[in-house]
Amino acid sequence: MTAEEQKDREMLSALNKQFIRNFVTNDADAHDKIIHHDFVCIENSGEIVDRKRYIEEWRHGYNPEVLTSFTASDEHIRLFGNIALVRSKTTHGKKVNGVVSTGHTIYTDTYLKENGAWKCVQAQITPVIQ
Repeated sequence: MTAEEQKDREMLSALNKQFIRNFVTNDADAHDKIIHHDFVCIENSGEIVDRKRYIEEWRHGYNPEVLTSFTASDEHIRLFGNIALVRSKTTHGKKVNGVVSTGHTIYTDTYLKENGAWKCVQAQITPVIQ
């Protein structure tokens, strides 16, 4: 691995952590800075959400009264020149009618490197059925 590839991996790992931190803090302003102007999200339902709606929903998407916990693990980063795939597993606690259950998703974020900066161009979320 070259020094540049190592630097890119470190940058992408930091962005992945920031992505999660932005979600659990409802920090849409910080999140706006790391997603590409042509960003789309493919939700776990299969719905495609455009950037504008995604950012608006990010402002209030994490409700600690419903989602009691949210973590990411098992990070995998693959580089293809100026494109990168970042995949992780999330684990969350969700409260429904006073009962907390645990759920998981696998997400893949696609990043594009432009002018030395990585921006997320697409997120895809897949539920893990157990």
